[in-house]
Order: sequence, then structure tokens, then C-alpha cells
Amino acid sequence: MAASEMTLREHLEELRRRLIFVVVFVILAMIVAFVFRNPIFAFLLEPGFSQLDEKPIATEVLETVGVTFKVTLLVAFAASLPVVLYHVIMFASPGLTARERLYVFLFLPGVLIAFAAGVAFGYYVLFPPAFYFLFNFGSENVNPEIRIASYVNVITSLMFWMGVVFQIPLVLFGLGRLGVVGSRWLMRRWRFAVLLAFIAAAMITPTFDPVNQTLVAVPIIVLYLFGILLARLGERLRRGARAREERGPGLLRRVGRRLAFWRLPGYLWRKLFRRGRGEP
Repeated sequence: MAASEMTLREHLEELRRRLIFVVVFVILAMIVAFVFRNPIFAFLLEPGFSQLDEKPIATEVLETVGVTFKVTLLVAFAASLPVVLYHVIMFASPGLTARERLYVFLFLPGVLIAFAAGVAFGYYVLFPPAFYFLFNFGSENVNPEIRIASYVNVITSLMFWMGVVFQIPLVLFGLGRLGVVGSRWLMRRWRFAVLLAFIAAAMITPTFDPVNQTLVAVPIIVLYLFGILLARLGERLRRGARAREERGPGLLRRVGRRLAFWRLPGYLWRKLFRRGRGEP
């Protein structure tokens, strides 16, 4: 049934079915993540405590339990992200054209790959030196004992925001494809982009030293420059699509005029022949 023929009740019923499926999938993912909670915690503790002969501490009775459920929920949402995006797209797809649906389905793997690349960058490249700086800063005066809740909050937020940052090239490509911004406009404002990159790095990184902030700012600047190239590609695709649309009707009109020209003698001959025979 077409989207225009579906009633509001049918739309709500479809939304209910998709929400139930997503919720059930997230719950199953949480159960699996809870079963494998020890390997997951070992994975999260690896970049920080692998070089230290100690473990994080818990200062509250329910801290370990709360952190465990938080980690399992985050892992479940991360594992369910492709399923959630798929059902969102399928629910909205009846209102899209065939070309728009094609772009969306081609865009989805890029979003997931970019997010995974940002998470990996935050885990392997950014967090180890940041944690080393934080752990050893002022150690001559203070005996550092890291709480598990604080550690998990820092590493998960850092991985999440780096995954979001790595969406910059795709966002610029989409804006260039839609004609919202142009590659030349983006290139002229590179100084402003560099300033915003360092401001974002100061907000994302848990440290205030310039070394770790530079480790975040430099990839953002590189992603911005790469996004300018993708925005230029989006502009070319947009111009090509517009040229095909403009060329298509013109070609049809020329073909139609040519066909009408070749049919004109036959039309006149039939009119004269019928009139000569006295037919109307």
C-alpha cells in the first residue's frame, strides 16, 4: 500500500511494530552484553590500566552494579544502532523518492563506518596518552586512585564524541549535495574552522594540556579538509543531476517535434483523401 493511501491509524500501527522490534532487539543485546560483561570491562580497562599494576576502585555500595548496567546498556545501543537506523529509514522511506531512498541506503554504511573509525581513534590513539597524563599529574603529592564510574564516564564519552566528530566529511558532502553550502565557501572559512576545531578539542578532551587537545584538533581539521573535497564531489553530482533533468525534457520535445513533422504529410493526405471522397 502506498504511503499516500495509508491512514493515520496504519502509520501508527507500523510505528508500533517497528518500536517493539527495536526494543526487543535492544533487550536481547543487553542480555548478551551482560553475559560477556567481563570481556567488555577488560576491553574498556585495557587502554588505561594495561600499563599499571592496579585496578580501579569503587567507593559506593552500588557503584559497580550501576556501572555494569550502564556499560551493558551502552554496548547494546551501539550494537543496535544499525537496526535502529534501518527501521527509521524504512518507516520514512514511503515519503521519499526512489533517488532519495538510494542516497539514504548508500549513506547509512558510511555513517556507521565513520562512527566506528572515530570510536577506534578515541580508544587507541587519544585516550592512552590522556589517561597517562591525568594519572601521573601531581602524583608526587597525591596518590591516584581512579573510581570505576569516573573512568567509564571519561572513556565512553570520549569514544562517543570522536565517533560524532568523524561524521564531519559525510555532513559536508550532504550539505554540498543539497546545495546548502559550497566547497569554495568552506575553503574561505578554514581559519574559522581551525578555531572551532581547537574549541571542540578543549570540550571533548578530559585534559587541559595542549598536547592532547592538539591530538583531537588536528584530526578535526583533517576531516574538515577532507569534507571540503566531498562537498565538491556533492556539488558536481548535484550539477550533473540538474543538467540531466534539464536535458531530458528538451530532448523529448525535440523528438516529439520531429515525430510530429514526419507525421504531418500523412495527416494532410488523409484529410484531403477523405474530403475528396466526401467524408467529413
